[in-house]
Amino acid sequence: MYHEIAEDLIRAIEAGNFHDKLPTEQQLMKQYAVSRNTIRRAIDVVYQRGLLRRVQGSGYFINQTQLENKATLNLSFGVGKKLLAGGILTSKVVTFDRVKAGEIDLASRLRIDADLDLYRIFRLRYLNAQLYCYEQAYYMRDVIPFLSTDSINSSILDFVRDTYDIEISSSENFISQVSLEPDQAELLHAPVGTLKMMLEQVSYSKNNVPFNFSRTIYDYPGLNFYFHSAHLASN
Repeated sequence: MYHEIAEDLIRAIEAGNFHDKLPTEQQLMKQYAVSRNTIRRAIDVVYQRGLLRRVQGSGYFINQTQLENKATLNLSFGVGKKLLAGGILTSKVVTFDRVKAGEIDLASRLRIDADLDLYRIFRLRYLNAQLYCYEQAYYMRDVIPFLSTDSINSSILDFVRDTYDIEISSSENFISQVSLEPDQAELLHAPVGTLKMMLEQVSYSKNNVPFNFSRTIYDYPGLNFYFHSAHLASN
């Protein structure tokens, strides 16, 4: 229940329904007809995603800096959530086929059988019609037996959630600087060897089983990486 409330609060914050701060716990308890503990857990989720600032004795204030910076990748949101504060993402598919995990050296990385079938989707992504990133993603076909053409041109994770009722519970994120290889350089219209920031993600479903793996090379001017850390002793 608290996750649903948290997502509702996030949508309200992004829509600008709260000007400076969240309503009080009492007001939220009345609005959602739930206990104080449920509201506090929901607020913790929103806080951990970097959308709130906690001020002792005054409540939770909206993190306007995070909301207003349209070129910020919010890693606190986790995989499967909207990472950017704003804008429209579109895709141009470069590759959509099937491979074996062993063929691309992912079997040991994901702790899966080398003969496991994977969907391979390479696509260029555009933010408000400007080149944003080059994404190389792999999805386990024993979990996701079918991906539609529409889904790979829009949001694959939305399709997975709506079609298979699969939510991703956690991810491992690795940020590094890489030199563009010839095929990457050609797609990104940059010289071979150009340095770019890359985010690797290993995603897990609720039973802690690897769900997908992706490498995303970013090519958007002024892009920032944001991560919110919090003291979690109360959890």
